[in-house]
Amino acid sequence: MFSGLTILAIGFFLGMRHATDPDHVIAVSTIISREPSLSRAGWIGALWGLGHTLTILLVGAAIILFNVAIPVRVGLTMEFAVGLMLILLGILNLTGVTRWLSEKFSHVHPQVIGEHVHIHGHGSRVHYHWHSHQPAAEHHGGALAAPGWLRGPLAKLGIFHSLRPLLIGIVHGLAGSAAVALLVLTTIHDPRWGVFYLLIFGVGTIAGMMLITVALALPFSYAGSRFAWVNRGLVTTSGLVSLCFGLFVSYQIGFVDGLFTSHPNWTPR
Repeated sequence: MFSGLTILAIGFFLGMRHATDPDHVIAVSTIISREPSLSRAGWIGALWGLGHTLTILLVGAAIILFNVAIPVRVGLTMEFAVGLMLILLGILNLTGVTRWLSEKFSHVHPQVIGEHVHIHGHGSRVHYHWHSHQPAAEHHGGALAAPGWLRGPLAKLGIFHSLRPLLIGIVHGLAGSAAVALLVLTTIHDPRWGVFYLLIFGVGTIAGMMLITVALALPFSYAGSRFAWVNRGLVTTSGLVSLCFGLFVSYQIGFVDGLFTSHPNWTPR
């Protein structure tokens, strides 16, 4: 029992270390580069870790329990998807599409009813206009309630900021699930303990990613409220790093590892 608990404890800390992989850190840095709130950044990290854990559990458990073998090209494709995703995140950040999507799908409206004023700035001009809403019970009467376990983060982040890290975590989990499962198979011979290890590993990844996102959000949060030009520079830098690293990963997997050649070579990592 002691050795089993020791292995699980190691799994938790390996999960935390796994969160520090370069592709993980670069991906979340592009997500929180426009995020001034440390608490929201923490939720983003938790949702990324949750998506990562879901696919690690599903794919890893299938490998451990049912001896599912992942074909070489399928494995390379899952890792290639990470490179494409990093490229896309970089482009969205650099072009400002991320900000546009954020404002369109996660617009935060004041909790007011009746007639009230909105102030807008366009260039060097500022103007305002009045409008009113129905009472809250009618105004939001057609809205769908989020599941209880997601209501907290969704309320803090909005649907766009909640789904984005969750989906990115799922893609990263697909790319890393085979390596984690094969590591478990070589150290834990009881399949039930192996699946439980994957769960603990996932919890460690969630904890590690929450710490990382909060740490990464600190300079953005500080600069955003004091030095707008520094914040813009950090956003641009995160986008460029994501784009360049995504291109490197895609080339490595596509041509060095042979996804687009006749002799692919895949070693889960």
